[in-house]
Amino acid sequence: MNTMQTGLHSEAFQKFKSFSTRNIIVYVLIALSIGFALGNNAFLQAANMVNLTTQMAINAMLSAGLTYVIILGGIDISVGAVGALSGVITALVARQLPPETPIMTVVAVQLSMGLVVGLIFGSFIGVIVAKFKVVPMIATLASLNIARGLSYIFSGGTSVSGLKSNYSWLGAGRLFKTEGKPTGWLPIITIVVVLFVILMHVLLSKTIFGRHVYATGSNINVAHLSGINTAKVIFFGHVICAVMAALGGVLNSSKLQNGQPGAMEGYEMYAIAATVLGGTSLSGGSGSVGRAMIGVAVIAVINNGMNLLHINSYWQKAVIGAIILMAVILDMAQKKKKV
Repeated sequence: MNTMQTGLHSEAFQKFKSFSTRNIIVYVLIALSIGFALGNNAFLQAANMVNLTTQMAINAMLSAGLTYVIILGGIDISVGAVGALSGVITALVARQLPPETPIMTVVAVQLSMGLVVGLIFGSFIGVIVAKFKVVPMIATLASLNIARGLSYIFSGGTSVSGLKSNYSWLGAGRLFKTEGKPTGWLPIITIVVVLFVILMHVLLSKTIFGRHVYATGSNINVAHLSGINTAKVIFFGHVICAVMAALGGVLNSSKLQNGQPGAMEGYEMYAIAATVLGGTSLSGGSGSVGRAMIGVAVIAVINNGMNLLHINSYWQKAVIGAIILMAVILDMAQKKKKV
Protein backbone atom coordinates (compact mmCIF):
# COMPACT_ATOMS: atom_id res chain seq x y z
CA MET A 1 0.00 0.00 0.00
CA ASN A 2 2.83 2.38 0.92
CA THR A 3 4.58 1.53 -2.33
CA MET A 4 1.43 2.33 -4.29
CA GLN A 5 0.98 5.65 -2.46
CA THR A 6 4.63 6.51 -3.03
CA GLY A 7 4.20 5.78 -6.73
CA LEU A 8 1.09 7.94 -6.94
CA HIS A 9 2.82 10.81 -5.13
CA SER A 10 5.83 10.47 -7.40
CA GLU A 11 3.63 10.51 -10.50
CA ALA A 12 1.71 13.55 -9.23
CA PHE A 13 5.00 15.34 -8.49
CA GLN A 14 6.31 14.59 -11.99
CA LYS A 15 3.09 15.90 -13.53
CA PHE A 16 3.30 19.08 -11.42
CA LYS A 17 6.97 19.49 -12.32
CA SER A 18 6.22 19.05 -16.02
CA PHE A 19 3.31 21.50 -15.83
CA SER A 20 5.46 24.06 -13.99
CA THR A 21 8.27 23.74 -16.53
CA ARG A 22 5.90 24.24 -19.45
CA ASN A 23 4.27 27.25 -17.83
CA ILE A 24 7.25 28.91 -16.17
CA ILE A 25 6.77 31.99 -18.37
CA VAL A 26 3.29 32.46 -16.87
CA TYR A 27 4.82 32.50 -13.38
CA VAL A 28 7.39 35.03 -14.60
CA LEU A 29 4.62 37.25 -15.98
CA ILE A 30 2.71 37.08 -12.66
CA ALA A 31 5.86 37.80 -10.63
CA LEU A 32 6.77 40.78 -12.81
CA SER A 33 3.25 42.19 -12.59
CA ILE A 34 3.23 41.90 -8.80
CA GLY A 35 6.68 43.46 -8.53
CA PHE A 36 5.86 46.46 -10.72
CA ALA A 37 2.48 46.90 -9.00
CA LEU A 38 4.26 47.12 -5.64
CA GLY A 39 6.79 49.54 -7.12
CA ASN A 40 4.17 51.88 -8.60
CA ASN A 41 0.44 51.92 -7.87
CA ALA A 42 -0.27 53.25 -11.36
CA PHE A 43 0.72 49.92 -12.91
CA LEU A 44 -2.56 48.15 -12.17
CA GLN A 45 -4.79 51.12 -12.93
CA ALA A 46 -7.31 50.58 -15.74
CA ALA A 47 -5.83 53.32 -17.92
CA ASN A 48 -2.38 51.74 -17.77
CA MET A 49 -3.75 48.26 -18.48
CA VAL A 50 -5.47 49.61 -21.60
CA ASN A 51 -2.31 51.41 -22.67
CA LEU A 52 -0.41 48.17 -22.12
CA THR A 53 -2.52 46.48 -24.81
CA THR A 54 -1.58 49.20 -27.32
CA GLN A 55 2.09 48.81 -26.41
CA MET A 56 1.80 45.07 -27.05
CA ALA A 57 -0.02 45.49 -30.38
CA ILE A 58 2.79 45.78 -32.93
CA ASN A 59 4.97 43.13 -31.31
CA ALA A 60 1.95 40.81 -31.13
CA MET A 61 1.45 41.11 -34.91
CA LEU A 62 5.11 40.42 -35.64
CA SER A 63 5.36 37.56 -33.13
CA ALA A 64 2.20 35.84 -34.39
CA GLY A 65 3.65 35.65 -37.89
CA LEU A 66 7.18 34.84 -36.75
CA THR A 67 5.87 31.84 -34.80
CA TYR A 68 5.20 30.04 -38.09
CA VAL A 69 8.74 30.56 -39.38
CA ILE A 70 10.41 29.53 -36.12
CA ILE A 71 8.27 26.40 -35.83
CA LEU A 72 9.49 25.56 -39.34
CA GLY A 73 13.04 25.74 -37.99
CA GLY A 74 13.82 29.09 -39.61
CA ILE A 75 14.15 32.70 -38.57
CA ASP A 76 13.13 36.06 -40.04
CA ILE A 77 15.11 39.15 -39.03
CA SER A 78 13.50 41.35 -41.68
CA VAL A 79 10.09 41.82 -40.04
CA GLY A 80 10.92 45.28 -38.67
CA ALA A 81 12.23 46.57 -41.99
CA VAL A 82 9.30 45.10 -43.93
CA GLY A 83 6.95 46.79 -41.46
CA ALA A 84 8.69 50.14 -41.96
CA LEU A 85 8.50 49.85 -45.76
CA SER A 86 4.83 48.95 -45.55
CA GLY A 87 4.18 51.99 -43.37
CA VAL A 88 6.00 54.31 -45.78
CA ILE A 89 4.24 53.00 -48.89
CA THR A 90 0.84 53.07 -47.19
CA ALA A 91 1.38 56.66 -46.06
CA LEU A 92 2.45 57.72 -49.57
CA VAL A 93 -0.66 56.18 -51.12
CA ALA A 94 -3.01 57.50 -48.43
CA ARG A 95 -1.64 61.00 -48.85
CA GLN A 96 -3.02 61.05 -52.39
CA LEU A 97 -6.58 60.37 -51.22
CA PRO A 98 -9.12 63.24 -51.34
CA PRO A 99 -9.72 65.06 -48.01
CA GLU A 100 -13.34 63.84 -47.88
CA THR A 101 -12.39 60.15 -48.13
CA PRO A 102 -14.45 58.11 -45.58
CA ILE A 103 -12.63 56.41 -42.72
CA MET A 104 -13.54 52.91 -43.93
CA THR A 105 -12.05 53.65 -47.33
CA VAL A 106 -8.83 54.81 -45.71
CA VAL A 107 -8.76 51.65 -43.59
CA ALA A 108 -9.34 49.51 -46.68
CA VAL A 109 -6.42 51.23 -48.43
CA GLN A 110 -4.19 50.75 -45.38
CA LEU A 111 -4.94 47.04 -45.01
CA SER A 112 -4.70 46.45 -48.77
CA MET A 113 -1.27 48.09 -49.03
CA GLY A 114 -0.04 46.12 -46.03
CA LEU A 115 -1.26 42.92 -47.64
CA VAL A 116 0.41 43.74 -50.96
CA VAL A 117 3.79 44.62 -49.41
CA GLY A 118 3.66 41.53 -47.21
CA LEU A 119 2.80 39.23 -50.11
CA ILE A 120 5.63 40.61 -52.24
CA PHE A 121 8.33 40.30 -49.60
CA GLY A 122 6.97 37.06 -48.20
CA SER A 123 6.98 35.50 -51.67
CA PHE A 124 10.50 36.80 -52.28
CA ILE A 125 11.85 35.28 -49.07
CA GLY A 126 9.76 32.13 -49.47
CA VAL A 127 11.14 31.40 -52.95
CA ILE A 128 14.73 32.02 -51.87
CA VAL A 129 14.43 29.75 -48.82
CA ALA A 130 12.11 27.04 -50.18
CA LYS A 131 13.31 26.75 -53.77
CA PHE A 132 16.92 27.93 -53.71
CA LYS A 133 17.60 26.50 -50.23
CA VAL A 134 19.24 29.68 -48.96
CA VAL A 135 19.70 29.74 -45.18
CA PRO A 136 16.77 31.74 -43.69
CA MET A 137 19.12 34.03 -41.74
CA ILE A 138 20.92 35.07 -44.93
CA ALA A 139 17.73 35.36 -46.98
CA THR A 140 16.03 37.56 -44.40
CA LEU A 141 19.20 39.61 -43.83
CA ALA A 142 19.12 40.44 -47.53
CA SER A 143 15.41 41.19 -47.30
CA LEU A 144 16.03 43.43 -44.29
CA ASN A 145 18.52 45.58 -46.19
CA ILE A 146 16.38 45.70 -49.33
CA ALA A 147 13.24 46.72 -47.42
CA ARG A 148 15.04 49.31 -45.31
CA GLY A 149 16.80 50.75 -48.36
CA LEU A 150 13.53 51.01 -50.30
CA SER A 151 11.93 52.73 -47.30
CA TYR A 152 14.49 55.53 -47.51
CA ILE A 153 14.35 55.68 -51.31
CA PHE A 154 10.55 55.96 -51.50
CA SER A 155 10.33 58.45 -48.64
CA GLY A 156 13.29 60.55 -49.76
CA GLY A 157 14.93 59.89 -46.41
CA THR A 158 12.29 61.82 -44.44
CA SER A 159 9.02 60.99 -42.71
CA VAL A 160 5.94 60.88 -44.94
CA SER A 161 3.67 63.41 -43.24
CA GLY A 162 0.76 65.66 -44.27
CA LEU A 163 -1.77 62.85 -43.84
CA LYS A 164 -5.48 63.37 -43.17
CA SER A 165 -6.65 63.05 -39.57
CA ASN A 166 -8.62 59.85 -40.29
CA TYR A 167 -5.35 58.08 -41.22
CA SER A 168 -4.70 57.61 -37.50
CA TRP A 169 -8.12 56.04 -36.76
CA LEU A 170 -6.89 52.46 -37.12
CA GLY A 171 -3.79 52.88 -34.95
CA ALA A 172 -4.78 55.59 -32.48
CA GLY A 173 -8.60 55.71 -32.51
CA ARG A 174 -10.71 54.54 -29.57
CA LEU A 175 -14.28 53.41 -28.98
CA PHE A 176 -16.76 53.87 -26.12
CA LYS A 177 -16.32 57.56 -25.33
CA THR A 178 -17.53 58.79 -21.93
CA GLU A 179 -17.48 62.06 -20.02
CA GLY A 180 -14.51 60.86 -18.02
CA LYS A 181 -12.76 59.58 -21.12
CA PRO A 182 -13.78 61.76 -24.12
CA THR A 183 -11.22 60.08 -26.39
CA GLY A 184 -12.69 56.63 -25.70
CA TRP A 185 -11.69 53.60 -23.62
CA LEU A 186 -11.14 50.73 -26.04
CA PRO A 187 -8.26 51.15 -28.53
CA ILE A 188 -9.21 50.12 -32.07
CA ILE A 189 -5.70 48.80 -32.61
CA THR A 190 -6.28 46.32 -29.78
CA ILE A 191 -9.41 44.96 -31.45
CA VAL A 192 -7.67 44.64 -34.82
CA VAL A 193 -4.65 42.85 -33.35
CA VAL A 194 -6.79 40.44 -31.32
CA LEU A 195 -8.70 39.47 -34.47
CA PHE A 196 -5.53 38.84 -36.46
CA VAL A 197 -3.91 36.89 -33.60
CA ILE A 198 -7.00 34.68 -33.27
CA LEU A 199 -6.90 34.06 -37.03
CA MET A 200 -3.22 33.09 -36.85
CA HIS A 201 -3.87 30.82 -33.86
CA VAL A 202 -6.75 29.01 -35.54
CA LEU A 203 -4.82 28.60 -38.80
CA LEU A 204 -1.87 27.05 -36.96
CA SER A 205 -3.73 24.87 -34.46
CA LYS A 206 -6.94 23.85 -36.24
CA THR A 207 -6.09 23.34 -39.91
CA ILE A 208 -4.28 20.81 -42.08
CA PHE A 209 -1.79 23.51 -43.07
CA GLY A 210 -0.98 24.05 -39.40
CA ARG A 211 -0.31 20.34 -38.88
CA HIS A 212 1.96 20.40 -41.92
CA VAL A 213 3.89 23.31 -40.40
CA TYR A 214 4.56 21.31 -37.23
CA ALA A 215 5.45 18.18 -39.20
CA THR A 216 7.85 20.05 -41.47
CA GLY A 217 9.51 21.79 -38.54
CA SER A 218 9.86 18.54 -36.57
CA ASN A 219 11.52 16.56 -39.35
CA ILE A 220 11.45 17.86 -42.90
CA ASN A 221 12.60 14.56 -44.42
CA VAL A 222 9.93 12.49 -42.68
CA ALA A 223 7.32 15.10 -43.58
CA HIS A 224 8.37 14.93 -47.23
CA LEU A 225 8.23 11.13 -47.25
CA SER A 226 4.74 11.38 -45.72
CA GLY A 227 3.54 13.23 -48.81
CA ILE A 228 3.71 16.79 -47.48
CA ASN A 229 4.88 19.42 -49.96
CA THR A 230 7.44 20.84 -47.55
CA ALA A 231 8.68 23.50 -49.96
CA LYS A 232 5.13 24.83 -50.28
CA VAL A 233 4.66 24.84 -46.51
CA ILE A 234 7.92 26.74 -45.99
CA PHE A 235 6.98 29.22 -48.72
CA PHE A 236 3.60 30.03 -47.21
CA GLY A 237 5.08 30.16 -43.71
CA HIS A 238 7.32 33.02 -44.82
CA VAL A 239 4.45 34.71 -46.67
CA ILE A 240 2.33 34.66 -43.51
CA CYS A 241 5.21 36.07 -41.47
CA ALA A 242 5.83 38.92 -43.92
CA VAL A 243 2.13 39.77 -44.25
CA MET A 244 1.77 40.04 -40.47
CA ALA A 245 4.91 42.20 -40.32
CA ALA A 246 3.61 44.47 -43.08
CA LEU A 247 0.22 44.84 -41.42
CA GLY A 248 1.99 45.58 -38.16
CA GLY A 249 3.90 48.31 -39.99
CA VAL A 250 0.62 49.80 -41.23
CA LEU A 251 -0.75 49.89 -37.68
CA ASN A 252 2.46 51.51 -36.46
CA SER A 253 2.31 54.12 -39.23
CA SER A 254 -1.32 54.86 -38.42
CA LYS A 255 -0.48 55.14 -34.72
CA LEU A 256 2.31 57.65 -35.46
CA GLN A 257 0.27 59.50 -38.13
CA ASN A 258 3.18 59.27 -40.59
CA GLY A 259 5.43 56.88 -42.44
CA GLN A 260 8.96 56.75 -41.06
CA PRO A 261 11.67 54.93 -43.05
CA GLY A 262 13.58 54.26 -39.82
CA ALA A 263 10.55 52.97 -37.92
CA MET A 264 10.47 49.59 -36.15
CA GLU A 265 14.23 49.24 -36.11
CA GLY A 266 15.12 46.45 -33.70
CA TYR A 267 11.53 45.20 -33.50
CA GLU A 268 12.63 41.84 -34.90
CA MET A 269 14.56 41.20 -31.68
CA TYR A 270 11.49 41.88 -29.54
CA ALA A 271 9.42 39.57 -31.74
CA ILE A 272 12.00 36.77 -31.61
CA ALA A 273 12.31 37.19 -27.84
CA ALA A 274 8.55 37.06 -27.33
CA THR A 275 8.15 34.00 -29.54
CA VAL A 276 10.93 32.06 -27.85
CA LEU A 277 9.79 33.14 -24.38
CA GLY A 278 6.37 31.73 -25.28
CA GLY A 279 7.94 28.31 -25.74
CA THR A 280 8.48 28.17 -29.50
CA SER A 281 11.61 26.08 -30.02
CA LEU A 282 14.37 27.64 -32.12
CA SER A 283 15.13 24.18 -33.49
CA GLY A 284 11.58 23.94 -34.84
CA GLY A 285 8.64 21.60 -34.43
CA SER A 286 6.94 23.08 -31.37
CA GLY A 287 5.28 26.29 -30.25
CA SER A 288 2.00 28.15 -30.58
CA VAL A 289 0.69 31.62 -31.35
CA GLY A 290 -1.23 31.72 -28.07
CA ARG A 291 1.84 31.06 -25.96
CA ALA A 292 3.85 33.56 -28.01
CA MET A 293 1.37 36.19 -26.83
CA ILE A 294 2.40 35.42 -23.24
CA GLY A 295 5.95 36.26 -24.28
CA VAL A 296 4.68 39.48 -25.86
CA ALA A 297 2.95 40.34 -22.58
CA VAL A 298 6.14 39.71 -20.58
CA ILE A 299 8.16 42.10 -22.73
CA ALA A 300 5.42 44.75 -22.68
CA VAL A 301 5.13 44.49 -18.89
CA ILE A 302 8.90 44.84 -18.48
CA ASN A 303 9.05 47.94 -20.69
CA ASN A 304 5.92 49.48 -19.17
CA GLY A 305 6.95 48.74 -15.60
CA MET A 306 10.47 50.06 -16.05
CA ASN A 307 9.08 53.24 -17.59
CA LEU A 308 6.78 53.75 -14.60
CA LEU A 309 9.75 53.26 -12.29
CA HIS A 310 11.75 55.76 -14.40
CA ILE A 311 14.46 53.25 -15.23
CA ASN A 312 16.73 54.29 -18.09
CA SER A 313 15.67 52.95 -21.51
CA TYR A 314 19.20 51.60 -22.06
CA TRP A 315 18.63 49.22 -19.18
CA GLN A 316 15.43 48.04 -20.85
CA LYS A 317 17.40 46.96 -23.91
CA ALA A 318 19.93 45.17 -21.70
CA VAL A 319 17.17 43.34 -19.84
CA ILE A 320 15.48 42.23 -23.07
CA GLY A 321 18.85 41.00 -24.36
CA ALA A 322 19.38 38.99 -21.18
CA ILE A 323 15.87 37.56 -21.48
CA ILE A 324 16.55 36.41 -25.05
CA LEU A 325 19.74 34.68 -23.88
CA MET A 326 17.99 32.95 -20.98
CA ALA A 327 15.14 31.84 -23.24
CA VAL A 328 17.59 30.27 -25.69
CA ILE A 329 19.51 28.53 -22.90
CA LEU A 330 16.23 27.18 -21.47
CA ASP A 331 15.18 25.94 -24.91
CA MET A 332 18.50 24.14 -25.38
CA ALA A 333 18.29 22.59 -21.90
CA GLN A 334 14.81 21.24 -22.57
CA LYS A 335 15.97 19.75 -25.88
CA LYS A 336 18.84 17.96 -24.14
CA LYS A 337 16.43 16.46 -21.60
CA LYS A 338 14.30 15.04 -24.37
CA VAL A 339 17.33 13.47 -25.96
